[in-house]
Amino acid sequence: MTMKERWEIVPIDLAEPLPELSGEDNCSGVRAVFFWRGIPLGHCQFAMAQLPLSPQQLATVAARVTAQAIGDYVLAAGFQSALPGLPEPSPINPEQALAHLAEVERPVSRLAQAASASARRSSVTVSVAVCTHERPGELLRCLKSLTRLSERPQEILVIDNAPVSDVTREIVARFPGVQYHCEPRAGLSAARNAALAIASGDIVAFTDDDVFVHPDWVTRIQGCFDNEKVMVATGLVLPAELESRAQVMFEQDFQFFHQGYRRRYLDSAYFEAMRNKGVPVWSLGAGANMAIRREAFERGFTFDTRLGPGVFGGCGEDSEFWYRILAAGWSCVYEPSACVFHYHRRELSALRRQVYEYMKGHVAALILQFAKTGHSGNLRRLVLALPKEYLLLFLRLIVTGFPAENRILLRGALGCFSGLRFAFRCRQEQVATQ
Repeated sequence: MTMKERWEIVPIDLAEPLPELSGEDNCSGVRAVFFWRGIPLGHCQFAMAQLPLSPQQLATVAARVTAQAIGDYVLAAGFQSALPGLPEPSPINPEQALAHLAEVERPVSRLAQAASASARRSSVTVSVAVCTHERPGELLRCLKSLTRLSERPQEILVIDNAPVSDVTREIVARFPGVQYHCEPRAGLSAARNAALAIASGDIVAFTDDDVFVHPDWVTRIQGCFDNEKVMVATGLVLPAELESRAQVMFEQDFQFFHQGYRRRYLDSAYFEAMRNKGVPVWSLGAGANMAIRREAFERGFTFDTRLGPGVFGGCGEDSEFWYRILAAGWSCVYEPSACVFHYHRRELSALRRQVYEYMKGHVAALILQFAKTGHSGNLRRLVLALPKEYLLLFLRLIVTGFPAENRILLRGALGCFSGLRFAFRCRQEQVATQ
C-alpha cells in the first residue's frame, strides 16, 4: 500500500465495450471491479504508474482475474472454491472435468445461461430489514438504494434500536411503504430478533445502515433458498469507497468482509469435518449482507442478545447464530452475486476501535459456542490458534518495524483479552439463576 490515501473504484461491465482505464490525478491508483450484467467476478488494483491501460490490456487483466469465478458459474467441477479451513476440492472425475472445460466456447456467453438459472423467479417471499441506531445520514442513503431494487421485496422494515431521538422515525417517514419499528432493548441482536418476529416474508434479508445494495440483491438472495436445507445465506460485501488510509487498510490488509467471488455451500458434513479443529463460521460472510429463512426463527433460532454491537463486542452475534444453524444439521450458503457495498470507517482511530471490538466479540462468541455445545474446536481456536496468530504477528512487527496496519491488527489482541471477560459474565449469570 502506498502512503497516499485514496483509490478510485471503477466498476467495469464486461458485457459492454471495455474502456481505456485511467485514474484521477489525486489518487494512489484505481481499483477496477469487473462485473458481468451485475454479477461481480473479480477485481484488480493498478497504481498510477501502471496507467493508462488500453482496452486490450484491460481485457487481458480481466480474463485473468475473473477466470475462476466464471469457471465456477459455468462448469460443474474444477473451479469450485475451497471451504474455509479446507483445501481446494479436486474433481471426482478429472478427465470428465477436463473434457467439459475443453468443450467450453465463449465462457462469458455461457455465463448468461448460468446467471439466468440462478436468478429465476422464486416463490419465496423476502422481507428486508435494516437495523439502525441514530445514524440518519447513513440510513437515508441505504433506503434510497432499496427503492432502486429491480424486484421489490414484500416489505422493508427499519428497526430503530434503543433510540434517543425521533430522527430515525423522521427519515423513514420520507419513504412511503417502509415500515418503522422501535426496539427499546439495546443491541443489534435484539433488533434483529425483533425483525425476525415481525417480518411476514419467508426470508428476512438483513443489511446495515452503512451499506447500499445492488439493484439485483433481492433477486439473487431468493435463489439461495430453493434448497429447503438452506437456513442462512450471505453475500459479497464490496467497498463503497476507498477514500482514506483506514478504509484501504480495512479492505486490503484486514479483509474482514470480502469472501471472494466464488460460491460456497456449508452443510452438516463440513461442520463435522471441522468441528474438532474449530469451525471458521466467521469466514461465511458478514451480517451486513445476510438472509435468514424465517422458519429458523420459528424453530427457536434467535440471535443471542448477550453478543454483538451495543452489548458486548462489535461482532460475533452473526457467526454464533450460523454456528448453531450448522450444528443442528442445516446448511448455509455464500452467494457472491448477492452483492452490497459497505462504507468502511474513514478514521484510523475508528478502525482501531473496530478491530478491538471485533476481536472482543469474536472471543466472546467462541466462549458461548463452547458453553452451548461443548465442541472442543472452539477452545482450540481460543487457546491455541489465536495466541499463535498474534505471536507470529508480533514477531513480524519486530522485523518490519511496526507499520501502522500491523499495529492496528495487534490491537485486536487487547480485544481478545477483553473478550475473555465474557466467560466470567456467563458464570455470574449462571450463579444468579441457580
